[in-house]
Amino acid sequence: MAISRTTRAAVLASIVAALTLAPAQAEDAFPTKPVRMVIPFAAGGPTDIVGRVMGAKMGELLGQQFVIEDRTGAGGNIGADFVSKAAGDGYTLLMSTVSTHAINPGLYKKMPYDPIRDFTPLGRVGVTPTLLGVTNSFPATDLKSLIALVKANPGKYSFGSSGVGSILHLCGEEFKSLAGGLEMTHVPYRGSAPMDVDWVAGQIQMAFDATPTAMPLAKSGKIRPIGAGMKTRIKSMPELPTLDELGLKGYECYTWNVILEVAGITPTPGSTPQQSTEFIKTELAKWAPIIAKSGAHID
Repeated sequence: MAISRTTRAAVLASIVAALTLAPAQAEDAFPTKPVRMVIPFAAGGPTDIVGRVMGAKMGELLGQQFVIEDRTGAGGNIGADFVSKAAGDGYTLLMSTVSTHAINPGLYKKMPYDPIRDFTPLGRVGVTPTLLGVTNSFPATDLKSLIALVKANPGKYSFGSSGVGSILHLCGEEFKSLAGGLEMTHVPYRGSAPMDVDWVAGQIQMAFDATPTAMPLAKSGKIRPIGAGMKTRIKSMPELPTLDELGLKGYECYTWNVILEVAGITPTPGSTPQQSTEFIKTELAKWAPIIAKSGAHID
C-alpha cells in the first residue's frame, strides 16, 4: 500500500499503525474525514478482495470510513497514476501490487509515474501466492504429465492470464521457460474474474491465478490444482505441493499487497516504509529480465 510522495510523518505513523494491526495512539488527529483507498484492478479480483477487507479493518482501527474506489485500466497504471498525483495528505491511498510497482515499469514504454519517486510505501504487509491449475477435463493430472503432454503437443494448449504483461502472464512465461521451453498459447483477459469463468468452463486449459480467487475454485472442485507458485506451501492449502518441490526448481511467482491469511495470503507485518521501498527495488530488478525475455511490451 502506498501514498503519493509528499506527506506528513503523522499520516505515515497513523496508517502504518493500522497496517500492522495496532491501534494508533499518539497520532489520533488523523484521520478526521473518510479516506479513499484506490484499487487499480477490477472488482471481484484478488486485489479488490483484499483491499476491501483491509479497508474495513483500517476503518475500524482508525475510526473513520475507508471508501474503496476501483480505478481500472492499463494494467493498474490508471489507478496508480491517479494516486501519484493526489494530494499527499494521507486521504488517498493506493493498494499497490507487483504490477503497478515492479512489472509495469519494464512493460510500458511510457510510464505516467515513477514507482519509487512518486510514492511513499506505508508497509508491505503480505504476499499472495499464485496457484497453477488445469480444467477438470485436462488429460494431465500432475506436473510431470502436464509438462510431457504440452511438450508432445506444441501450441495445442492454452493458458490464461489477467492481461498482457500481468503478473499471471509472467507466471506462465516463467513456467514455460523453467519447464524446458514449452510452447503454449497465451490468452489474456481483462482481469482474473473473466478469466476464471472461461477457466472453469474449459475454454482455456490452464492458468495461474492468485489464491484469493483460485483457492475457492480448487477447494470446490471447479478446477484441478497442480501446484503452488511459492517456495513454501500455502498455509491454508498445506496439502498442495509447491511447483519447486514437484521438480520445477527455482520457480516462484507471486503478487503482493495486503492481509487475509485465510485467502492464502501470507502476512508480513512490521515492514517499514524504508524496507518496503527496498523490496520494490528488488522486485523491479527481478521482473525486468523476465519481461524482456517474454517479449511483452505495451506502447
